[in-house]
Amino acid sequence: MKKLFVLFLILILGVIIYFSAKDAVGYLKTVNFTLPKMTNEYVVKRVVDGDTIELSDGQKVRYIGINTPETVDPRKPVECYGREASDENKKLVEGKTVRLEKDVSDKDIYDRLLRFVYIDNIFINDLLVREGFANVATYPPDVKYAGQFSESEKYARENKLGLWKTCPLTKSLESGTK
Repeated sequence: MKKLFVLFLILILGVIIYFSAKDAVGYLKTVNFTLPKMTNEYVVKRVVDGDTIELSDGQKVRYIGINTPETVDPRKPVECYGREASDENKKLVEGKTVRLEKDVSDKDIYDRLLRFVYIDNIFINDLLVREGFANVATYPPDVKYAGQFSESEKYARENKLGLWKTCPLTKSLESGTK
């Protein structure tokens, strides 16, 4: 009789646990456990020049490792191939969704984000150098792709692409300063 009573209690507990679990699972199905998408993708609101963009959230991004001829510095005249570099950057990224990659530094002295920029699998920083719209301007500690950029610049120089065909080297391009 005692065994029958214990068996009955186990059966009752089993039924209670089963229906409690079933209710819990039903409840859990109604709760949204989806986390917000953590992304490093942004829409480019506008192109400032050949190596700087503004995102839709207002942040400005300076491309790491490259330098294009000046077009917007009020203290300097527009440099050779500056408009072409700016136009190419516009064609590549303006109004599009880009993926940003950080190296070591977060921002420069002008409070711009320092980033490598991609659209799909196109590495924009490198493309601008390889096609002669920019030259290498690497500043430690942000040197992750320095070797790749040097190879791209060598290719553009040897093939006389872009500014390497059109422009005499200026002081700002030689030193990579802005």
